Amino acid sequence: MTALLKVSDLHVRYGGLAALDGVDLRVDAGRLVSVAGESGSGKSSLVSAVLGLLPAGARSSAATVELGGRSVASLGRREMARLRGSLVGYIPQDPGASLNPVKRVGTQVADAIRVHRRLPRRTVDALVLAGLADAGLSDVERIARAYPHELSGGMKQRVLIAIALANDPALLIADEPTSALDVTVQRTILDHLQRLRSERGLGVLLVTHDLGVAAERSDHIYVMRRGRVVEAGPVAAVTGAPAESYTRRLLQSSPTLRSPRLRPARPATAHTGEPVVVVRGAGRTFPARTGGTDVTALSGVDLVLRRGTTHAVVGESGAGKSTLARVVVGLERPDAGSVHVLGREMAERSTASWRAARRHIQLVHQNPYSSLDPRMRIADIVSEPLRHLGQVRDRRAGRGRAEELLQAVHLDPAYLGRRPAELSGGERQRVAIARALALRPEIIVLDEAVSALDVVVQASILQLLADLQGEHGTSYLFITHDLGVVAQIADDVTVLRAGSVVESGRSEQVLDAPNEPYTRQFIDATPRAVAAHKEKEQV
Repeated sequence: MTALLKVSDLHVRYGGLAALDGVDLRVDAGRLVSVAGESGSGKSSLVSAVLGLLPAGARSSAATVELGGRSVASLGRREMARLRGSLVGYIPQDPGASLNPVKRVGTQVADAIRVHRRLPRRTVDALVLAGLADAGLSDVERIARAYPHELSGGMKQRVLIAIALANDPALLIADEPTSALDVTVQRTILDHLQRLRSERGLGVLLVTHDLGVAAERSDHIYVMRRGRVVEAGPVAAVTGAPAESYTRRLLQSSPTLRSPRLRPARPATAHTGEPVVVVRGAGRTFPARTGGTDVTALSGVDLVLRRGTTHAVVGESGAGKSTLARVVVGLERPDAGSVHVLGREMAERSTASWRAARRHIQLVHQNPYSSLDPRMRIADIVSEPLRHLGQVRDRRAGRGRAEELLQAVHLDPAYLGRRPAELSGGERQRVAIARALALRPEIIVLDEAVSALDVVVQASILQLLADLQGEHGTSYLFITHDLGVVAQIADDVTVLRAGSVVESGRSEQVLDAPNEPYTRQFIDATPRAVAAHKEKEQV
């Protein structure tokens, strides 16, 4: 087979830190190769080294790094730039930071085409719309006219996929391309990549923490830990009979619909189960830009979150999940209906009342890249809520509390002196969770809070949330597209589609015996391979 990518003995260092230590890897035409491992294991550094995108100050060396048979070491910056987008398509990890906020989406896809091909404008416009549709987007003419901030996280991710595939590359390098996508869109994208592999011989290097996706779709898997490949081989061998205990731990940590429920010991109080968030008939419509139509994000949504429980909200990208989260915490005002939090109507709160309410309800944003101030050090980010509300008197006390919170989310206290740019995506998300936990709020709204985390860290964070719920009676409104996570933590589930409630009820009933075809479709799209592996282990 033709090697589209060949890497041998690759080393990368950031100052005194070894990010990669002798990595070997190969991707052939028509093959899908996955790289899996914990956050900070070196996956993204591997991608950056291959594409010539390592930051200033990083040092790399290798016996071989070849793209399409050409040595990367022999290529200048312009030659590498020509390869990126033509020979190699790249889907970066963070859609929020990768799209130009002042350019329309269609223009950005068109720019990716024009850089490499001279085509008539009408041809480019047609390719833009076709590419957006192939990436799983609907209403592509509206999407092409939109700016990135008008799209959900999952929609932005699909735009990046359209850009990466715009010039029919021979090799696609995808850094967590489906972590922000719901399972139905995830299936659509992966099916599309499968067709391209069959029809064009596309080679794919997939960096992922989702072993369900890797096991279901890959031909070959590399498992990384601390900058090294600890296990590699055909997917059946690695997932069916892993040789390394680390690989077995990754497999066992992957949530599936059959994952055991994380059941905290409920605090025995008279108030357990009382409503703490009540949403009745909530609607939210965003006005159209010139020449467009209004966008209805929420329409007649009802939801009740009970004290000491977890209520999951699931649905496709663009279903209105994040808008609902923002309405509950008061960052958006509904156009219709009402939202009561701890017995108070949110619309009636004064500025002073809102300040006091922040002690009781906190939000973990979907995107840790944009929700953390890049100028601040981690110690100040985590302790900021405590200082802002007068719960610590000086920086030393704040730093001590920040250290405790980092340890709770399994980050080394050495991270306190770093800034967000020095952390991986998963590490940033853990910092965001630590900040939300700082005030020990009664209610935490988590918007895709664990989607960017590798499965081992995800499992530990979910257990931490369950433990806090058992100890303090914390209530969670949990926005997610991962039904495996829902099966582990949720007491109640609401399924949204196009801003409306499709189905709602107890978690077991909705997941095991859904009433609506849409819910069944969502469940059927969940990767099954890891679940099958676990069942095999239990036999």
